[in-house]
Amino acid sequence: MAATKMQGRGPPKGNIELFSPTYFAACGLGGIISCGPTHTAVTPLDLVKCRRQVDANIYSSNFSAWRSIFAKEGLRGVFFGWAPTAVGYSFQGAGKYGFYEVFKYYYGEKLFPNANKTVVYLGASASAEFLADIALCPFEAVKVRMQTTLPPYANSLREGWGRVTVKEGLGGLYKGLYPLWGRQIPYTMVKFATFETTVNQIYKTLGKPKESYNSLQQTGVSFLGGYIAGIGCAVISHPADVMVSKLNADRQPGESGGKAMSRIYGNIGFRGLWNGLPVRIAMIGTLTAFQWLIYDSFKVSLGLPTTGGH
Repeated sequence: MAATKMQGRGPPKGNIELFSPTYFAACGLGGIISCGPTHTAVTPLDLVKCRRQVDANIYSSNFSAWRSIFAKEGLRGVFFGWAPTAVGYSFQGAGKYGFYEVFKYYYGEKLFPNANKTVVYLGASASAEFLADIALCPFEAVKVRMQTTLPPYANSLREGWGRVTVKEGLGGLYKGLYPLWGRQIPYTMVKFATFETTVNQIYKTLGKPKESYNSLQQTGVSFLGGYIAGIGCAVISHPADVMVSKLNADRQPGESGGKAMSRIYGNIGFRGLWNGLPVRIAMIGTLTAFQWLIYDSFKVSLGLPTTGGH
């Protein structure tokens, strides 16, 4: 079993001490910058994906969907749901990346210093995502309701939030939390563990240590590793993603989560859990690659090392 060996505590090129509270806060800020804008940018893909997950026959293709939406509602319609996306995934990004760095350090350095690296990556990413999804869930609930109902459940984040809480209380914003964990925790475990492993393998293949490459080359490795990781993320988390969309759009008042999922699965079957997968692969692969590029570029701008390859 390979031991986890991370960089020692001390100042890097910049003024932020590695593994200090300031370092972890900087990583959380990097997560906001990498996740909020990227998820918002792919809102058109997410909109069509969510609607096709709920109703596979609503559009004949993605391009026909965008053409139809743009003709009726203009650019605002194509980016419908951008506000809950931007806010929710900014909060989630802070938790995902910030807490990942925290747990990776404490699991790998303090609690289990001789643990296998991959096990540390998996444990740290699962712990971080568990917390990050608590912040994301209310905004995801509003976003999915806005995007999957026609006419729309609400036309803005404020309106959607108000309608849910008035009718169902705050619990209505969290009724998709378990499926969200089911989607996001495996997704994030694959995202971080695959990324770290891929980046390490890339540097091994190149034959020189990471430190021998300049910042631009290192962030290029981050982009490639992120894209490879994103493909795996999309596949492993897609059935749960479909179920989250279905639950938020079609769960009956007072219906338990288990009963709702059983009813929905009975309607769509195993094949229905894979509706929209090609779109999600394109979306998540590109999304994950740019997230890692932005995140590591932000770290480099602060004088911090890029992720992986140690």
